[in-house]
Amino acid sequence: MSTTTNRLFRHMAWANQRVYEAVQQLPDEALGAYITNPKWTAGHLLQHIVGSANWYEYCLTGAPWRDIKFPESMTDLHLLKEKLAEFDANISSQADLPDEYLTIVDEERSFQSLRSTILAEAIYHAAEHRTQLIDALEARGFIPLALDDLDLWKFERYEKKSEK
Repeated sequence: MSTTTNRLFRHMAWANQRVYEAVQQLPDEALGAYITNPKWTAGHLLQHIVGSANWYEYCLTGAPWRDIKFPESMTDLHLLKEKLAEFDANISSQADLPDEYLTIVDEERSFQSLRSTILAEAIYHAAEHRTQLIDALEARGFIPLALDDLDLWKFERYEKKSEK
């Protein structure tokens, strides 16, 4: 895996874990926060991020689907966070493999996609929904952390501190 690719996956995993840790500190009612569409609550987004990571893992490795429980309270986030870390590690391990078309079979169809497309989508998708999650929480008065706290600049400083 290239240094850049490796770093992007480390950043994704770090940002995902930071978000789940920060949200876990909020009251349970924060799980019901949303921006404009009440179907996309904070709880749904938290479940969706993990479920999607499971989907990308499946697309890349054929690993079996797992039941991703909807978080009823903040104590449920611990298990979601652990599963997400596992899925993120499994996804990033695929970046060393050759870029080739993979066949993905879901419930309704079969299609092909390049490994690099799936990997890039995993990073993009997590960032997209982390942003949506933080915005939903902020819209309802919950401020777990600023989106700028998740950028690559902050991650670089985190890594430098960790090296010491």
